[in-house]
Order: sequence, then C-alpha cells, then structure tokens
Amino acid sequence: MLTQLSWRQIRALVLLTAGLSLFTAKAFAGADAFQPGPVFKDYGHIAKVDNQQPIPEGMQFKVVFDTSNAADAGKVNRHIDSLARFINMHVANGVKPENIELALVVHGKGVLDLTQESFYSKRHQGAANVNIPLIKALTEKGVKLYVCGQTAAYFDVTPDDLLPGVTMALSAMTAHAILAKEGYSLNPF
Repeated sequence: MLTQLSWRQIRALVLLTAGLSLFTAKAFAGADAFQPGPVFKDYGHIAKVDNQQPIPEGMQFKVVFDTSNAADAGKVNRHIDSLARFINMHVANGVKPENIELALVVHGKGVLDLTQESFYSKRHQGAANVNIPLIKALTEKGVKLYVCGQTAAYFDVTPDDLLPGVTMALSAMTAHAILAKEGYSLNPF
C-alpha cells in the first residue's frame, strides 16, 4: 500500500535518482570516450582530454617502454598497443610525428607476442598471433622493438622466430642501458 511521502523523502529520492543518473552516464562514457587517433586507426585509441599541462612547442619525445606481460592467446597485447596510443595521443595534440621516437624492450612471456605465426601458434594451441599487424604498423612508423636475448634463450626463440623489425638484444638490461645512453627516458607504465 502506498503512503504519502514527505517533502524530505521526495527530495532524497530526487537527489538519489539524479546521482545514479550522473554515475551511470560517467561509467557509460568511459569506454566510449576512446576513439581512433590520427596515426593508427586500428590501434592506440585515445580520449580527448582538457589538458592543463601544455606540451612545449617543438617538444621531442624519446621514450622507451618495457614489458614482460603477454596477452591472452589470440588477443592484442595492450602493453604493445600503448606505443600506438602514445603516438596517437601526442600527434592529436600537436606534436609532429618526426618528434616522437619510441622503443620497446620485451622480456618474459611477452616475447612470445613478437614471434612469427608458426612459432606463436605452436605455443598457443593453434591461436593466431593477432599482434602481427600491430608490430608491423609500429615498425613502419620507426618504433624500435627489442627482445631480451636471455628470455628468448629460455623460450627457445631464435632471431628467425621473431617478426620483421624486431631485434634480438643480448638482454633487456643491455637494451635499456644502450637506449638510456642514446637519450631515451623510461616510461614508468
């Protein structure tokens, strides 16, 4: 049976409904806010941001990323996709593509995501390596990709097993030391 509601109860219901509406709208907008960028249409989706830290005119980015994480079989490695996002994000915000130099050092199980289809599918119960087009797109834009040779030895990966554009380094530690000497800063993510 319905009873009469007091003004206080009505006000509380209105505020609760409005609050839930705002919460739902924000949660829904999260994933929808990410769209293709200007350089990579299929990878590295980005969101528009009210940036309060202006990027200096002529800024040059020379950044190395690091990952040991592998994607689930048949999935794109989101850590590798981050490099496409970095490029899309900065070009969309006025940085010239020629002012962006990126490198990626991969060790651990992540090395398997940079291998040829035949090698990958044997290690992943026949699944396709969907990272191949992403690796190709990145290398075509000049991104340097290094695999830890020590990890590669552990997983029996040879240079012939690697995708075109991927370089076997002595180790991830060696690759990072060389890249630091060349002026690359380490992205902490």
